Amino acid sequence: MARVKRGNVARNRRKKVLKITKGFVGSLSKLYRPAHQVMLHALKYAYRDRRRRKRDFRVLWIARINAGLGNVGVSYSKFIGQANKKSVALNRKMLASLAVHEPNVFSEVVTFVTK
Repeated sequence: MARVKRGNVARNRRKKVLKITKGFVGSLSKLYRPAHQVMLHALKYAYRDRRRRKRDFRVLWIARINAGLGNVGVSYSKFIGQANKKSVALNRKMLASLAVHEPNVFSEVVTFVTK
């Protein structure tokens, strides 16, 4: 039976791992075995945190809206409840942007929703 040489396959697999871990500290980017282990962790965290980022931004938007409502004296939960009743088509991202960059427009939205 003929001998099978796997040089290209193994080298390419290792090069792919080292390419992903480029920029990591010390041997984590130079040696295959520690690089492979840290690559698995890094990819797992990247997958998890792509989903977590959505949660984090929603929390940030809610905090910004709540801060904007603090000047008016309306609680966040009552404001969102009234906005849903009046079918306001602005989502939390847009409301937070208005609260930060256009406080006058945000206050008009709040008066529309609360009346």
